[in-house]
Amino acid sequence: MGNMRIKAKLKEDVVNAKISAKHDMLTYDQAKKKGVDANFITHITATVNGKVVYDVSTSQFWSKNPLFKFKFKADGLKKGDKIEITWKDLKGNTVTESKEIKGL
Repeated sequence: MGNMRIKAKLKEDVVNAKISAKHDMLTYDQAKKKGVDANFITHITATVNGKVVYDVSTSQFWSKNPLFKFKFKADGLKKGDKIEITWKDLKGNTVTESKEIKGL
């Protein structure tokens, strides 16, 4: 735990999700200057009950510790359902965390 802060709240049949990912997002230029390998988040997926609600490929141009938001329809959700966020980075690291959706 601790690699992401996840907030997901139902309002008027739409879930608003807000995620803050803890990652250095080291670009190729920054890495070259530091004499290390570049590493940044390359893919993010969000699922609820096994259904993908958000899926995006990302690039080195996101800032350090990126914050991203998205919305999805709350079709068929029930109290206690969780949103699960997974991100992968250039080095192959994968982080998955989940949080209960509020307001159900």
